[in-house]
Amino acid sequence: MNTSTNGPIPPWALTIAAMFSIQLGSALSAGLMPTLGTIGTAWLRLSMGALILLLLARPPLRSLRLRDAPAVVGLGVATGVMSVTFLAAMERLPLGTAVAIEFLGPLSVAALRGRGVRSLVLPATALAGVVLLTEPWEGQVDLIGVGFAAMGAIGWGAYVLLTQKVGDRFSGIGALALTIPIAAVVVAPFGLPQAFGHMTWEIVAVAAGLAVLIPVLPYILEMRALRRMTHTAFGTLLALEPAIALLLGMAVLAQSPSVLQLVGILLVVFAGAAAQRGGRRHPHALPPDSDPQAAYGTELTGSDAAHQTRQERS
Repeated sequence: MNTSTNGPIPPWALTIAAMFSIQLGSALSAGLMPTLGTIGTAWLRLSMGALILLLLARPPLRSLRLRDAPAVVGLGVATGVMSVTFLAAMERLPLGTAVAIEFLGPLSVAALRGRGVRSLVLPATALAGVVLLTEPWEGQVDLIGVGFAAMGAIGWGAYVLLTQKVGDRFSGIGALALTIPIAAVVVAPFGLPQAFGHMTWEIVAVAAGLAVLIPVLPYILEMRALRRMTHTAFGTLLALEPAIALLLGMAVLAQSPSVLQLVGILLVVFAGAAAQRGGRRHPHALPPDSDPQAAYGTELTGSDAAHQTRQERS
């Protein structure tokens, strides 16, 4: 096992793998929505994800402090909002369009928290690509679908901020065993009545498989990536997600992009690739009460961890 502080896989690669997992899981979830409904599908997928995570990791209840509650609960709520609103938007909009609008959430995080001209140039470039992907000048826009996507953008922006905060505080994937069950509970009052009476063992098995694609695998990958990246780098790298959604929309949902949308892909790919440069987090960027082993996986041990802690307190 590689024991370097940076880890064997760069954080940008973890983020891209997470995006593919999210968009593939979302596209495949379209098959459940006619039976379970939008909120029912989101609830069942989150519930299966919660069960899987509880089997994989023990929630860190003993190390949970009162001041941790807002971030942990907030992350669970943001996750639930993202899951429901994204599926609702995808039901009314093309996959690439829905993701492009929702991307405005992390894009805003990147722009507001960045420093210098470069932090604004890359999000602006990504935004130009998002506009080309969306093609707002073509036909009428489904305002309800856009509204759901906009709500998802708010949830996505909050998710980016809270995932890093929670990830710095807790080691491993134990925090996800707290936040995903919270998300499932938040959605349950609306999703359970919609799905009740339509669930079969086959549907539950399919939902469990989809839960691995989203939320389990991508949230684990993103939490590890956010421990080693700045908000700006992560938020701008997510500019790739509309392009990934567009490509998977072609492959899974038979959606065809225009020439301008392909140009948009090139713009967001450029912005996303540029964002990884200089995007690693430095030790002093961690809050004083963070767990060094949480912030850098399990690589820091012994004197290395002690040295890291001294750096953070100095």
